[in-house]
Parts: sequence; C-alpha cells; structure tokens
Amino acid sequence: MLKAKDIMTKEVVTVAEQDTLQDVVDLLSRHRFGGLPVVDNELNLKGVISVTDIVHYSEKIDVVPLINLSGWVSPHSDTNSLFYLRKGQDALHYTVVGDIMRRKVYTAKEDDPLNEVARLMKRRRINRVPIVDNDNKLLGIVTRSDIVKGISQLEEFVEA
Repeated sequence: MLKAKDIMTKEVVTVAEQDTLQDVVDLLSRHRFGGLPVVDNELNLKGVISVTDIVHYSEKIDVVPLINLSGWVSPHSDTNSLFYLRKGQDALHYTVVGDIMRRKVYTAKEDDPLNEVARLMKRRRINRVPIVDNDNKLLGIVTRSDIVKGISQLEEFVEA
C-alpha cells in the first residue's frame, strides 16, 4: 500500500508570514504552483496561501489580479488609470502573507495511506496537503499530481 511518504514532494517551496504577496506571486508564477505552505524558520507549518486567497483578498481591496498575477487592476476603472495600477502594485509589495494566509490547514502524516490523502483532498476540496510530523514540522507536500502519479504506480504494480 502506497503511503504519503512514497509520493510526496520532499523539497517543498515555502514562504514565511513576513514575505510579501509579490514574493508569493513570483514563486507561484516561476514554479507554476497554485499555492504554497507558510512556515517559520524551523519549518513549522503556520498556514497556506493560494492563488484563490490572493484573488479573494484583491476583491476586498477593490483590485483584481491580471491573469498572470504579475500586476493588479481595478474592475471599476480603465486599465490605464495610474491610480488603480499603483494601488494594485502597492498591495503586492506591502501586504504580507500573514495578513491573508489560511491558518486552518488540513494536513496528513507521512505514514497515511494514499487513499486517505486523496479522500481528504476530495472532502475538503483542496489541491495540496502538507505532510507534517507530530510536532507540525513540514516534511513534504502531496498535490493532486502526486496522487495521479501514485495511482499510476499502483496500476503498473498490479499489471506486472
């Protein structure tokens, strides 16, 4: 039986609570991720931040991110308006992760079976599950892609 530790990504890209949204947007764009774990200096899991969190925040402050999240514009203005472009840029550069991240995180342990991690994702409608130890230290992450790869490994094993 495959376990989370068999399919998880061990070298996890993370951010800290004091990082800016610009830092997050840069990492998400560079790695083509939809979200990142938020950790402290000892890799203790503090939360998660996703594209969805950034979009929800942008709605609150009356700007919307452009498709590639490289800049923000207001839905109520002409995109040439310097005021709204500046407002979006300020939000990216001065808002810190800790202000908008989700602190309630659904996690799994490295010995949890693959099917339990997949059920957690489905039940909670989440795309990634941080894998933590008993002290809440981040050990890895399982994404939907990892689940698919794991299922593929199971099928190959059964066919062999």
